[in-house]
Amino acid sequence: IMAQNGTPENGVPADPAALPLPQPCRITDIKHTKLFINNEWHSSAKGKTIPIFNPATGDKICEVEEADKADVDVAVEAARAAMKRGSAWRRMDVSGRGRLLHKLAELLERDRTLLAAGFPPGVVNIVPGFGPTSGAAIASHMGIDKVAFTGSVEVGQLIKEAAAKSNLKRVTLELGGKNPCIVFGDSDLQLAVQEAQKGAFYNQGQCCTAASRVFVEERVYDEFVRLSVESAKKIVAGDPMDPRTSHGPQINQQQFEKILDLVESGKREGAKLECGGHALQDKGLFIQPTIFSDVKDHMRLAKEEIFGPVQCIMKFKSQEEVIERANSTHYGLAAAVFTRSVDRAMSVSSALEAGTVWVNCYNALHAQAPFGGYKMSGNGRELGEYALAEYTEVKAVTIKLSEQLTL
Repeated sequence: IMAQNGTPENGVPADPAALPLPQPCRITDIKHTKLFINNEWHSSAKGKTIPIFNPATGDKICEVEEADKADVDVAVEAARAAMKRGSAWRRMDVSGRGRLLHKLAELLERDRTLLAAGFPPGVVNIVPGFGPTSGAAIASHMGIDKVAFTGSVEVGQLIKEAAAKSNLKRVTLELGGKNPCIVFGDSDLQLAVQEAQKGAFYNQGQCCTAASRVFVEERVYDEFVRLSVESAKKIVAGDPMDPRTSHGPQINQQQFEKILDLVESGKREGAKLECGGHALQDKGLFIQPTIFSDVKDHMRLAKEEIFGPVQCIMKFKSQEEVIERANSTHYGLAAAVFTRSVDRAMSVSSALEAGTVWVNCYNALHAQAPFGGYKMSGNGRELGEYALAEYTEVKAVTIKLSEQLTL
């Protein structure tokens, strides 16, 4: 996830309207559907394929090769060979590796319209997803130093178990979250509404940092709900290939049904549906941006990771109360605090059990700042200097100096 707040200093015009509107990009030809192993395209060992559907239309796009255990073995052996002493990769100098990375960056830039389809304009978010089978298969075959995964807590548990059976190989796990967003009465309410909804509806809520628990101080609660509903009703849903769209479909039918089931649970358990709550159309996997108020801590909406466009707004009275409620979860990935008080911002940020805390903003992630979770939200850190440590072994060499040793 990359920061969305570009500035003139980093090349983004101060006025977004000054940016030229790109034309919708269409997928006309799928060139590669095979497994990419050892810099070559391969058919799967068992000839299995996975059908890929467009979630916006339900149309089948293509079929891609499905990797099995034998394919993973080949890939792992290729990785091991690449890391052996004397290999082409180990002999390549820094400038050579840099050229390859720059080439990758240029290719990503070339296809950014396709890669960013369905995301807010100007934002590219490329996050690898790993299912329980593929993640565990890779982890159980690890003969390499480090592997990083992004996925759910359930997937993370499988990976940790598999890694423990494989000579205790190290893994970095950035997993799920049920992230609290705390809005105090002294905050800039319009800003808090805007940022909280960015957190709730970004990528249709399919984001590990989603702001799915919004705690609002009692004295501004009603106004916050009113402004949030007004804002949600202005969100433009539609074709993710159209740059004017800011709300696209869910990723697949299974997730679509899970979200709607959680929405129904909210209605049954007594939360107040303020807007949305339904599928948008018969064709495609679109769900309306949905807001529930009067959400209670015991409800499924407040406990389970929804991974969908559902904003749960909850009321609190005191700072101590909201800190306790915010931390009352087995997750600990991200959190946010909205207040004009520096003292409150610092004290609450310190008390929250989360790897990342934003103050008066949301999803403001940068390559220089470490990112990762507390508790069941993961192990280790991505980004920043901390990420380099995850991929590095520190070696201590101790030499006893004596007259016999020549320097």
